[in-house]
Amino acid sequence: MKRILVTGSAGMLGKAVCKGLKSTDNEIIELTRSKVDLRNSEDTLKFFSKNKPDLVVHCAALVGGIAANIVGGNKYFLENIELDRSVLYSARELKINDLIYIGSSCMYPANIDHPLKESEILTGTLEPTNANYALAKILGLNITRSIATEDGLNWRVFVASNLYGPHDHFNPNRSHLLAAIIQKAVEAQENNSKTIEMWGNGKPRREFTYVDDFANWIALSSKFLSKLPFVLNTGIGIDYSVEEYYEKVLVALNLDIEITANPNKPSGNMRKLMDSSLAKDYGWLAPTDIDTGIAKTIDWYLKNRAVI
Repeated sequence: MKRILVTGSAGMLGKAVCKGLKSTDNEIIELTRSKVDLRNSEDTLKFFSKNKPDLVVHCAALVGGIAANIVGGNKYFLENIELDRSVLYSARELKINDLIYIGSSCMYPANIDHPLKESEILTGTLEPTNANYALAKILGLNITRSIATEDGLNWRVFVASNLYGPHDHFNPNRSHLLAAIIQKAVEAQENNSKTIEMWGNGKPRREFTYVDDFANWIALSSKFLSKLPFVLNTGIGIDYSVEEYYEKVLVALNLDIEITANPNKPSGNMRKLMDSSLAKDYGWLAPTDIDTGIAKTIDWYLKNRAVI
């Protein structure tokens, strides 16, 4: 039986990962901000030393949507560097053999019109609206790789596409695209609105993977990390335009209203679809199609919005 420590276990991904791992015979150690501020390296090392995990799944990160990144982007660089450093160096100090670091598709160059391969990280300019977060994740990837190489450890990086599902952030000041659309559409439905505002021109394309699919892959692959390449893209492999996501949410809510574009708001990166064929060779699957996932997410949101 393994002792598995999951950082960020109160977040959308962390909750899903803990749920997926609990179906195994392993002991799960849920690490939340209320237990340890991961920006504090001393407290982080104490927690790791006390719990002695065999595997760390590092889900914790300070994240935000395009609005949050524009307003306070610097903190997404500084705070993520601090917490990554604490987690990764604590794991190294204790010689923890297995670790999964969660990367992000924003680490790839902006506006590339083909599915991005793992080798294309650091080959071009980042999208300006979330460059700070992207740079922090790129640094985290390279720290992970350097320690793994130097110390001969089974540390791997899974590059996630945009994720969505239960426990997502639906606050418009923090939410990513799909959660923001769901929140706005539900509000429009309740207010009998005739229109819903869409930032930008709606043409940029995004890849969204249902969070439980990604979490289940983490649970599965944690059993054979040593056999995996160091970096693996793990996306659903299909992208849609921003406007198409609005249309899908409106259909799911049976809501017939007009989508009005706001050209004064940023559109963001035109495309960042990943090529996840390498991960598929090792068993990666994303069985939840976008329409089913949106319906599940809306259902969860409607049942839980009063307490989130």
